[in-house]
Amino acid sequence: MNIISYHELRKISPQKARELVRKVFESNNKNVSKTAKILGVSRHTVRRAVYGPLEDKSKKPKSSPKKLSSELENFIVEESKKTGFRYRRLSFYLLRKYGIKISENTIKSILRRNSVARKTKRTKKGERSLYDYETLIPFSEFQLDTKHLLDKESLPKEVYEHMKRYNLPCYEWNIIDVATRTRFTAYSYELSSAFGFMFISLVALWLRTHNVRNIIKIRLDNGAEFCGGSERKLKQWNEMLSFLGVELNPIPPKAKHLMGIIENSHRADDEYFLMIHAERCKTKDEFIQRAQKWQDTWNFFRPHNGKGMNGRTPFEKFIASKSLVSSHIFQFPTLLLEDIMKKVGTFYSLFCNKFGGKYVFTTYQF
Repeated sequence: MNIISYHELRKISPQKARELVRKVFESNNKNVSKTAKILGVSRHTVRRAVYGPLEDKSKKPKSSPKKLSSELENFIVEESKKTGFRYRRLSFYLLRKYGIKISENTIKSILRRNSVARKTKRTKKGERSLYDYETLIPFSEFQLDTKHLLDKESLPKEVYEHMKRYNLPCYEWNIIDVATRTRFTAYSYELSSAFGFMFISLVALWLRTHNVRNIIKIRLDNGAEFCGGSERKLKQWNEMLSFLGVELNPIPPKAKHLMGIIENSHRADDEYFLMIHAERCKTKDEFIQRAQKWQDTWNFFRPHNGKGMNGRTPFEKFIASKSLVSSHIFQFPTLLLEDIMKKVGTFYSLFCNKFGGKYVFTTYQF
């Protein structure tokens, strides 16, 4: 017959184990040392079982001086639900917008304790990479797109109303180098093909000035601010831009997945730029200045975990490539396209002598 020891019995039931201690203690003339020796436990354990309650005491600390206040905890939960951020992004967001420094682990515990559900997205299996990232050289493949900044679906109501009230720029023009994730940005109050051609020309001239010698291939959608799905217009633009070594490659209709890199950057613009800094701007000049700082943060300090990046910043990836391109290329000025047009006009004049005629640009209307 096997006899269950005190330690084995305690795993089954702490109360039964202490009742056993009390019985042995009574049968041995209330001798603490003898009881401890028989059961193979310490004298403290015997005294705890005899003179204390049968139930285990609560392990909850009597005081928690470092515990966050309930008001701050509720604030974190509300911000998480409003933004959809998890602990890592939320920690960075709270620091940048409110100056509140809270560790990721603390936020993780708060979200778990308050049962804040994670927002998940279903992804397709077996998807192939859009590029051969291992052999891709810097500043050879680009993705170009525009972003409608006044978006009620992606911005909090107060940010949206603030941008509208102070007449801040409505559109972002963004082109990203696939190899290094370096971005070049500009802003405007309207979408037009004149601005589209101007922005492409500005970036191409900037690249050529800084010793980019290879063909510049730019993937873009069929928006009216570019070629609008017109084969004639695409052919004309490619012919014009061929003098700068630029090749435009529109994506097929309903193939936004081919623009995944730049589409992902739009969410980062909402989360780390507009949600935090837009409310601090009351003029277009203040907005452009903060946009310049955001572009510099993206290019020099923000690590990227996409394919081929391995947690490096665009500048670190560029240095690791040992490219002969000038590092000053990262100092691209963030511009307001209306200001450029007032000073130099449209960039079509650079090519009119070659092709003749007058180019009529279109404006994209919502």
